[in-house]
Amino acid sequence: MPPAMTDVAATINGREEILPVAPLESLLDALRHRLFLTGAKGGCHEGVCGACTVLVDGVPVNSCLYPAEAVAGHHVETVEGLTDLVARAVQESMVAAGAVQCGYCTPGFVVMLTSLLRAEPAPDEDRIRRALMGNLCRCTGYAQIVDAALAAARRLQGAPDGNL
Repeated sequence: MPPAMTDVAATINGREEILPVAPLESLLDALRHRLFLTGAKGGCHEGVCGACTVLVDGVPVNSCLYPAEAVAGHHVETVEGLTDLVARAVQESMVAAGAVQCGYCTPGFVVMLTSLLRAEPAPDEDRIRRALMGNLCRCTGYAQIVDAALAAARRLQGAPDGNL
């Protein structure tokens, strides 16, 4: 007999959702297989690559290790739900800097950088590199990703009217 499912109520990408989850199911699997939010990727399934990064109450978490049941009553943002000015600046800067190659790791980087720039609008290169320590990329060599983060921060500093 399959394990009993539990209904978990959470706000996911701004929408109230009732998410049926199996015992010990990861948030990554619940998002991908129950809500079809496939932006977060399963890379290592050990919490070291960052491809599965999502925000829970604004805090980056490795959704491959995060129990889906633990989001009950919380706010979850996936890359699909990042639509604010900061996220847009990060996304556009990643493209402009050539920081996107195969794209597998890109959602995790976008989520992490959006979280960083929301909390710290003008980080220096060292702070960006420290924030990205949990995200792995096999294609870019990281320089373009750091350049994109610095460019996004500059764009946000120069956009007092909310327009990029």
